[in-house]
Amino acid sequence: MKRFIQGEHRTQSTLLQEVLDDYVTEENPVRVVDVFVDNLNLQALGFEGVTPAVTGRPSYHPAVLLKLYVYGYLNRIQSSLRLEREAQRNIELMWLTGRLTPDFKTIANFRKDNGTAIRNVCRQFVAVCQKLDLFAESLVTIDGSKFKAVNNRDKNFTKGKVEYRMKEIESSINQYLTELDTADRHEPEIKQARTERLHQKIAKLQTQMKQLAHIKEQLDDAPDNQLSQTDPDARSMRTRGSGIVGYNVQTAVDTKHHLIVAHEVSNDGNDRDQLFNMATQARDAMGVKELTAIGDRGYYKNTEILACDQANIKAIVAKSVTSNATSDGRFGKDDFIYDASNDVYRCPAGQQLIKRMTVVERGITSHKYWASGCKTCPLKSQCTPSPQRRAAWIISRKRCASAAKQLSTPSARSNSGWARSTS
Repeated sequence: MKRFIQGEHRTQSTLLQEVLDDYVTEENPVRVVDVFVDNLNLQALGFEGVTPAVTGRPSYHPAVLLKLYVYGYLNRIQSSLRLEREAQRNIELMWLTGRLTPDFKTIANFRKDNGTAIRNVCRQFVAVCQKLDLFAESLVTIDGSKFKAVNNRDKNFTKGKVEYRMKEIESSINQYLTELDTADRHEPEIKQARTERLHQKIAKLQTQMKQLAHIKEQLDDAPDNQLSQTDPDARSMRTRGSGIVGYNVQTAVDTKHHLIVAHEVSNDGNDRDQLFNMATQARDAMGVKELTAIGDRGYYKNTEILACDQANIKAIVAKSVTSNATSDGRFGKDDFIYDASNDVYRCPAGQQLIKRMTVVERGITSHKYWASGCKTCPLKSQCTPSPQRRAAWIISRKRCASAAKQLSTPSARSNSGWARSTS
C-alpha cells in the first residue's frame, strides 16, 4: 500500500488529552445548549423530578436529560435507542452530560412525562431570540408537515373501510360455503379434512365480522367518524403519495434566521383552519403588534384570512383554484369584475350579473348573482356549459354587519378574504 496516506497501527500507544473539555471547541453548539439549559428554572417550567426523593435510587437530574433531548433535536436524532447509543460513544454528549449514559427507557419516559414543560422551554428559547433581536422583520411563513404515527393502516378505520372489509368477508364466506357444497363429491377422508378446514375459516371470518360490527358502532360515536386503535389521536390523512395515519404538524418559521417561532400538532388532515391559529401564536411569541404571515394555497379560507385581518395580521396566501373553467379553456373567476357602487358583477361580454337572492345556510350568508341574457350571449361557449353563469358573494353571518362597512370597495373586498365564486 505504498503512496497512500498511512494510518497508525492499532497497537501503537498514544498519549491522549486527559481533559474532556479540550475535545470540544469554543464554537461548538453544545456549549450554547449547556449554558441555555443551566440558566433555566426547570421547576417553574414544570419539569418533574427537580426536587429528588429522600429515599430510593438516585435519579438523573432533568437538566441532564433535557440537554440530551435538545442535542438529539439539533442533530436529528429522534430515537431514544439512538440517543442512548450516542451518549456512550459521542464525545460531545460525554462533555454535555458529564459522561452520564441514561438508558433508552429513561430518555423516553422523560420525553413522555414532560411534554408541557418541553413546550415551555421552546417558548423560553423564543424569548431569548426576541431579546437578541432575531425577529426584527415580523415576517413568518407557515406550513404543515405530515408525520407518520405508530398506528398501522390496518388499525385505522373509517365507515368506508369497514363497509369495504365487510363486503370482502361476506364474499369469502359465500365462496367457502360454495366449496362446502362441492366437498361432498370427494372421497370420505378428503371430504372430512376439507370440511373441517372450511368450517374453521368460516368461523374465523364470522368472528372478524362481529369485530367489524362493533367497530362500526364505535365509529358512530366518534366525532369525526374515524377510529385508530393503537394511537387514538392519529388520523388517516391524504398525502401526495399514498395516505398515511399520522399527524399534521404546523410550524411558523421566522424568515430572517429560519427559527421556529411556534409549532402545534394537529390531527386535522388539511391546513385550511390553521392559518389564524398559527399566525396568532407566532405574533404572541415574537411580542409584536403587527405581523405578516405567508402560506401556500392550502391555507386559503375566507374566514381565516378575515380573522387575521381583524387581528392586525397581514395574511399573504395564494388563492386556491376550485373551478375547472380555466383549465377547460373557459373564463375564470378573475374575468368577472365586481362593481361595488351598483352591487353587480360585470362579465367579459359586458353583461351585468344582478343580485337575485340571498341564502343563509349553516351560519353562512351568500348573495347570488346572475344575468338574464346568458342563453343568447355569443360568448356562452367560452363561459359556461350550464344555462347561466352565476356568481356568489359569501360572508359569515356573524361578521356581516361589521365587515360590510369595511368592504365598500372592490379592492377591500378581494383583499379581506371574502369568497367570490362564479359557476
